[in-house]
Amino acid sequence: MALGLGIASAQTLPDAALAGTLEKVRGAGVVAIGYRESSIPFSYLNDRKEPIGYSIELCKQLVDAMSDAVHRTLAIKWVPVTAASRIDAVVNGQVDMECGSTTSNLERQKRVAFSPTMFVSGTKLLVRKGSPVKDYRELAGKTVAVTSGTTNEKTMKDLSERFKLNLNIVVSRDHAESFGLVKSGKADAFATDDVLLYGFIAEDKAASKGQTDYQVVGDFLSYDPYGVMYRKDDPQMAKLVNESFQILAQDGEIERQYKRWFLRKLPSGTSLDLPMSPQLETILQTMAVKTE
Repeated sequence: MALGLGIASAQTLPDAALAGTLEKVRGAGVVAIGYRESSIPFSYLNDRKEPIGYSIELCKQLVDAMSDAVHRTLAIKWVPVTAASRIDAVVNGQVDMECGSTTSNLERQKRVAFSPTMFVSGTKLLVRKGSPVKDYRELAGKTVAVTSGTTNEKTMKDLSERFKLNLNIVVSRDHAESFGLVKSGKADAFATDDVLLYGFIAEDKAASKGQTDYQVVGDFLSYDPYGVMYRKDDPQMAKLVNESFQILAQDGEIERQYKRWFLRKLPSGTSLDLPMSPQLETILQTMAVKTE
C-alpha cells in the first residue's frame, strides 16, 4: 500500500532545496535500510534470505513517502546490522534508516533520531521449562545470555550490581546466538525484550511440530518503546517520518501490519498470538490525532 502522502514540506520543495537524508537519497536513487537477521517478527530473514517483518513493512511505507518527496522512485539497499553496530551505521551514513527492534531512549537520542513509537516491549527472561528460575531473583550466581549493544545488557548488569546477584553475563553477537546458549545449556536464561523471546518460542514450536522446551518468565525488568532510527538534526526527514506515521495510524495501516505479524501465522506457519497492548493502542490513537 503506497501512502500517497501529502507531505508539503518535502513534496513542494524543488530538488535544489532538499537537504540531509532526502538530498542524499535523491542523488543516489537508493535508500539504505539497516535490518536485523533474527529479530522475529520485526526484522529477520525468511527462507530466501530476504528481510521481512513488522518493522520492515513500516519502513517500506517510509520509502514510498521518501520517493514522493524527492520526485523519483527510490530502490532499497538492504544492509545487515547488529544490535552493537546499528547506531553507528545510522550516524556514519552506512544506512539511512534502521528498521529492527530498537528501543528509543534518551541516551540514544543524543546520537540518532527516532520515529514515533511503533511497539512497546520490556526485558523478560527465557528459560527451559522446568527451570527453577521464575524471576531475576532466582538467577543469583547463574549464567545469563544477553545480546551486545542492547538495553537488556545494561538492565541485567544494573540488576546484578543492585541486588548483588553475581550474574555471569555472557554477551552474544545477536539474538539467535543468545538463544543458542540456552538451547545448548551454556546459559540458564536469555534476557531480552519479551516479544523477541515469544518470537523464538514460536519459531521453535514450528520447527518442533508444535512443541517447545522454553518459556518466558518473570516481571518486566525494563520499559522499551521501539522506533525506526534515522539521522539527527535532519528537519526534513523528521517531518516526513512523523507525518508518515500519523497517516499510517489514521489509515489503520499500523494496526493491519500488527495483526499480520503478531496475530496471524508467520511464514514459518506458527503465530505469536500476541494481542496489542493497551499502551500501544493508546499510543496509536494519540498518534492518529491530526495536529495543526
